[in-house]
Amino acid sequence: MNLQLPARPPFSLNSVINSHGWARLAPFLYVEGKDNLGYIYRNKNGRVVKLNIIEHDNGVSVDIHGKVEQHELVEITAAVKWMLALNNDFSEFYRLTKNEPKLNHVEEKAQGRLLRSPTLFEDTIKTILTTNTSWTGTIRMTEALVNHFGEPIPGSTTEFSFPTPERISTSDEQTLRENTRLGYRAPYILNLAREVASGTLDLEALKTSELPGDQLHKQLISIKGVGSYAAANLMMLLGRYDYLTIDSWAIKMVSQDFFDGDPINPKDVERIFEPWGKWKGLAYWLWDWSDN
Repeated sequence: MNLQLPARPPFSLNSVINSHGWARLAPFLYVEGKDNLGYIYRNKNGRVVKLNIIEHDNGVSVDIHGKVEQHELVEITAAVKWMLALNNDFSEFYRLTKNEPKLNHVEEKAQGRLLRSPTLFEDTIKTILTTNTSWTGTIRMTEALVNHFGEPIPGSTTEFSFPTPERISTSDEQTLRENTRLGYRAPYILNLAREVASGTLDLEALKTSELPGDQLHKQLISIKGVGSYAAANLMMLLGRYDYLTIDSWAIKMVSQDFFDGDPINPKDVERIFEPWGKWKGLAYWLWDWSDN
């Protein structure tokens, strides 16, 4: 089965894949240097299929490996559109970048779209798994969580979907610590899964929330295990660029680019990018730091 999905131009699948590290996290399937992206997708009815996505006619072609019904195609279409931000409009941002040498590459490369998971639940867990660890640690923990709690493609023993909140919620902290080695993150992941599974927390509603940025950020940061950096990252994935993902690397880069290497603090980083307004998070994310 194949889907042909258009994207708002300009579009580059390669730019989406390389927008950040998500393509390297299970259940995404990506081989460095290849121009296609795979994902093990679980439909809401429990059917697990493999998606293979390639760029095609200013959009994407999605090959679905596995039997699906018509209503499942509608669900998969919506999921892929969200994952690749196919409908997002960056024309205003592109206009603002034309006179900034550090950003005048973004329209030509069709940058701006950040690769997302089908659900905010998955993205929240993955974001929590990036905190206080190396990138290899994030990859390992995500793979362990998927392999232990995910559902396999029929007939496969190696390819699993991302686990549902319900599946994780039936576990316990000790199991999460021992089988997936999540460390201190285990109670956060377990609590999040239980809140989502019970309906106490409706994460997916935040995808279409019209709350002002500060209120949305407040909701995200209220999630146990989500700090200021993680909340800013989730805001970016929601297409809201009001906040900066400030870490030690950001402070170092801004210090070198704007302050001749002198010591600075997060407020200095905020001040530098404040003129970009609602686009400041994306301006920082796509800034050309290659001179540093």
